[in-house]
Amino acid sequence: MAGSVSLMACHECDLLLRVDHSFAEGVMKCPRCAAVLLKHKRHSLDLTLAYTITGLILFVISNAFPIIDFQFERQSTETILLSGVWELLDQDMYLLAGLVFVTTILAPFTQLVTLLYVFLPLKFNRIAPYTSEVFRFASALRSWSMMEVFMLGILVSTVKLASMGTIVPGIALWSFGILIFVLAATTSSLDPDLVWEKLGVSR
Repeated sequence: MAGSVSLMACHECDLLLRVDHSFAEGVMKCPRCAAVLLKHKRHSLDLTLAYTITGLILFVISNAFPIIDFQFERQSTETILLSGVWELLDQDMYLLAGLVFVTTILAPFTQLVTLLYVFLPLKFNRIAPYTSEVFRFASALRSWSMMEVFMLGILVSTVKLASMGTIVPGIALWSFGILIFVLAATTSSLDPDLVWEKLGVSR
């Protein structure tokens, strides 16, 4: 519950403190060792929700349109985000295909959807069912999202193919690149302490 007071042990010196979570923004430090106890980010809820919605729009664009168009001897081949997964499946690399699918498509999409599930009701001072469990799940998914690694692979492949034909970047390539920065901004703006405080539960 917002504005509640709870006991918290400093993670550096173990000093037991009575902490008021109601401050809107800023940093709360331990009076003994000056370690940061709580840090509320400015406009965290609004920014995280805005970045999440933007990320979902970019994710749809990244999967609905071609990433690159490779033109070679009057032939044109369009590549979408899932093309790499299909190619690995065709080569019987099922484990690698599954890993690429999870880290570049499933995990980022699920993370965005779960954050929307948590933050959209909170924007209107409501709490959706099982929000605590969903938020914990969203936090665990963060380490599984590796879109920047996939993007690096796309760029390396593009450089190598450039000498063989003409590479035309598709709209999905730009949206995918922007999506990586939007996901980073979502993580940066997210204030877990504020979320748990609004949910009225401990982490």
